[in-house]
Amino acid sequence: LLLAAALANAGSIDPLRATLTPTDDGYALSAEFAVDLGPRLEEAVARGVPLYFVLEFDLTQPRWYWSSEHIAGRRLEYRLAYNALTRQYRLSAGGLHQSFSGLSEALRVIARVGALQVLDRAAVKPGETYAAAVRLSLDRGQLPKPLQVDALANRDWQIEAQALRWQFVAATGK
Repeated sequence: LLLAAALANAGSIDPLRATLTPTDDGYALSAEFAVDLGPRLEEAVARGVPLYFVLEFDLTQPRWYWSSEHIAGRRLEYRLAYNALTRQYRLSAGGLHQSFSGLSEALRVIARVGALQVLDRAAVKPGETYAAAVRLSLDRGQLPKPLQVDALANRDWQIEAQALRWQFVAATGK
């Protein structure tokens, strides 16, 4: 019972679904995650500690005679911070910034990826099967140094992040 209570305090990022859709230039990733920071991380961000999230996509071609061949990869970083003066959460990805009045709204944007270009059409052969993987995780290495030490030892600072893996067959035609 105590173990269940301890696990309930820890956050998690669970992948719900992901697809690769053909576009004019290649393939775009659409993915959705269930993001739960847990009470400790929600409190930390509300007190002004910025949290960094990393979205990672990887495409490989399995080979029976050697290790899998890396075909393509994409990495996208998000920064989530709270501004006490404006009482808004600010989400940054690359050079884009967006403000939200509530934490749940900002997490909803982090949890959904739509039409992110991840792959050139020339990188894959039509009809071939590839192994695709996507993962969204908290980057604890970018926490302030004193919190990094606490994050290693304290389960409340850890977020379990699973990767979603699926088989992808490159579209024929076009």
